[in-house]
Amino acid sequence: MTSLSLSRYRAEWISTAAGARRDVLAGMVGTFALIPEVIAFSFVAGIDPEVGLFASFVIGIVIAIAGGRPAMISGAAGSVALVAAALVHAHGLQYLLAATLLAGLLQVAFGLLKLDVLMRFVSRSVRTGFVNALAILIFSAQLPQMIGVDWHTYAMIGLGLAIIYLAPRVTNIIPSPLICIVALTAVSIALPMPLRTIADLGRLPASLPQFGWPSVPLEWQTLTILAPYALAMAAVGLLESMMTASVVDDLTETTSSKARECSGLGLANIAAGLFGGIAGCGMVGQTVGNVRYGGRGRLSTLVAGVFLLVVMVPLRPWVAQVPVAALVAIMIMVSISTFSWGSLRDLVRHPKTSGAVMLATVAVTVTTHDLSAGVAVGVLLSGVFFAFKVTRLMEVTVSYDAETDTRDYRVAGQIFFASAEIFADRFDLADTARHVRIDLTQAHLWDVTAVGALEEVVTRMRRHGIAVEVVGLNAASAVLVDRHAQTMRVPAA
Repeated sequence: MTSLSLSRYRAEWISTAAGARRDVLAGMVGTFALIPEVIAFSFVAGIDPEVGLFASFVIGIVIAIAGGRPAMISGAAGSVALVAAALVHAHGLQYLLAATLLAGLLQVAFGLLKLDVLMRFVSRSVRTGFVNALAILIFSAQLPQMIGVDWHTYAMIGLGLAIIYLAPRVTNIIPSPLICIVALTAVSIALPMPLRTIADLGRLPASLPQFGWPSVPLEWQTLTILAPYALAMAAVGLLESMMTASVVDDLTETTSSKARECSGLGLANIAAGLFGGIAGCGMVGQTVGNVRYGGRGRLSTLVAGVFLLVVMVPLRPWVAQVPVAALVAIMIMVSISTFSWGSLRDLVRHPKTSGAVMLATVAVTVTTHDLSAGVAVGVLLSGVFFAFKVTRLMEVTVSYDAETDTRDYRVAGQIFFASAEIFADRFDLADTARHVRIDLTQAHLWDVTAVGALEEVVTRMRRHGIAVEVVGLNAASAVLVDRHAQTMRVPAA
């Protein structure tokens, strides 16, 4: 690190005493938000809850040190669990641990190669759809805890929401979600009620994670089994982590190193696999909650991981008594604050294509419960709409000079694979004029498809005995023509 980057890294840990206090408290609240979702995702993957909890503990500590986005909470997430489920069902836990190691190595390579630049193809509409879909999924994930229960649960959820939203009017020293957890736990203990607790969600680990190498055969066949799953886990984890980092960038009005986040996540997943945990990634709901509670630095991420270990082992008997209603209230608040309510107004104000991309991202994500599928569809739609937009920006103007018997084609706009066919169709290949002049002064050739279209037009006209002259090529376009259409010796303008 340079002295400047080292100084910035130190500031990302502790800036002020007040900031450190907020990070600690926000990280503690983030831990309680992690527990129910990690346990639920563990069941999705077909593994014991302690495997997911161990992974979240290890990932939280490593990513706090090696990650590129301060205040971001990572752990065993649902998108990775969906990919892992098939592997666990077919080959068992040890193969999952080995796939976690391989996925981590792929993510480290992804970061070192700076492939995070691919995130530039994710438009703002896709990111908004991603956030809105996440908010809907967070809320829908709470519905099982609110169906088939008696009035006591609804009353406690209502009380929890009241504390969360009203407590900040009295004090901001302690995050209101933490007050909610303590208050509702005290009420449930003082006034016994038929309420579900964290202990009902799954078995909490009773020991520390242990280092160990996955017990799989070291042979080529093992690699062929692991590779497809590891690649999918790596891709899904990177996508969700980078999207989460972008969301935090927007919320905090700061920037972060996405390449470093990729490599940091890879190191975290390698460590998770070596300590008996499943691969993970950035968790948007918990991260947004951490930021909303005041978390801004790496300390909040570290506390979320360390406090998870404290919760899992020494405080296990007390944590087991926390009512699920308190966690449901917190996650409802997170879903409400996560949803971009302004995007509903933007559906009317912004171009219809932007609204369509956002709605498609939300629809696919909510339908499939797969954030990566929603983002993929959104990016694809954005590309299609962009291509249509660019093709409409290309124009060919035709004029004729009778004295010289010359047909003039003036081309303006961008010519590439999506507009090349339209470009070629604008020319009369059986023109009756003896001379044709193609003026590309206001045009640009982007790829070999565009060059091929131009070469085909010129070649066919010359076959009909027409003298064709191409003028106005800029330097970049001329280089492409020289390389890929050597029959056209056209100098740059």
